[in-house]
Amino acid sequence: MDGLVAQIGIALVVVGPMLVSVFIGGFLLQRRKAMVRARRKSPIAIDLLRPPGHSLGEQIEQLQDDLWEKLVWLMFVPTVVVALYFGQRAFLGEKAIGQGVALIHGGLAVAVVAYSLYRLLKTATELDKLKAGYDAELAVGQELNQLMRQGAAVFHDVPAERFNIDHVVVARQGVFAVETKGYTKLTEGDGRKNATVVFDGKKLVFPTYSTTKPLDQAARQAKWLSEWLSSATGTRVRAAAVLALPGWFVDPAGEGAVIVSSGRMLKSLLEQKTPQTLTDQTFQQIVHQLGQRCRDVKPLYSR
Repeated sequence: MDGLVAQIGIALVVVGPMLVSVFIGGFLLQRRKAMVRARRKSPIAIDLLRPPGHSLGEQIEQLQDDLWEKLVWLMFVPTVVVALYFGQRAFLGEKAIGQGVALIHGGLAVAVVAYSLYRLLKTATELDKLKAGYDAELAVGQELNQLMRQGAAVFHDVPAERFNIDHVVVARQGVFAVETKGYTKLTEGDGRKNATVVFDGKKLVFPTYSTTKPLDQAARQAKWLSEWLSSATGTRVRAAAVLALPGWFVDPAGEGAVIVSSGRMLKSLLEQKTPQTLTDQTFQQIVHQLGQRCRDVKPLYSR
């Protein structure tokens, strides 16, 4: 019983100051926020439109928080285990502890470190993929924004049913649902060859593999957008499916249901053949519906 009490006491001595510090820090931050917001408010009184890569940006922010949390656990838990072991030796004596207890503490510390490292590396790998996708969406978004000079309206990260459409372009020439893929490239070998993707009308042929999944995804999203806009506006709308591959050279060896474009080729997007041209009234109706759907970003000061 005395040994158990001693262990609890050691744990409180080691962990207590850390927990108290975290609690006090969190309390002071919340208190400061409440006091500042009681005297001032944000000058932005409406929700904002979604920027390019909005959803990916939120996921990246969450993973970065998770990464720091895992780093803290990686440092915190082994330290506590070692401190408990030496604390027990100090309270109970070296003979009372024995070699078996030392092995248990050591094994526990090693297991925690190994598991934390595994989760840390897994999170870092996922974070790299999201960053590549975010960079691609940002690059494509900037290219598409140039089309506003030609009278187009451009919306980013349009929320749908359990998925997002990366970009939607609305112009008199038609509606375009743009899916973006941030595929990384090989660093060795022929730079031009490693950066070229062939589109034969049915599949994408990359230097080391071929796939149809991005084309299928772009087609599904265009179909959903067409159905939703038709229902929301009361006018039949047919959106063109576009797949953007920024940073890649696209070799158009064939034509298919999906428009495949590199980032720089998007400046001529409005010159592509589309299923439908829009009247002024339909254009305005579509812009209104998309604007309502995409205006849901709270200003940072108001959060």
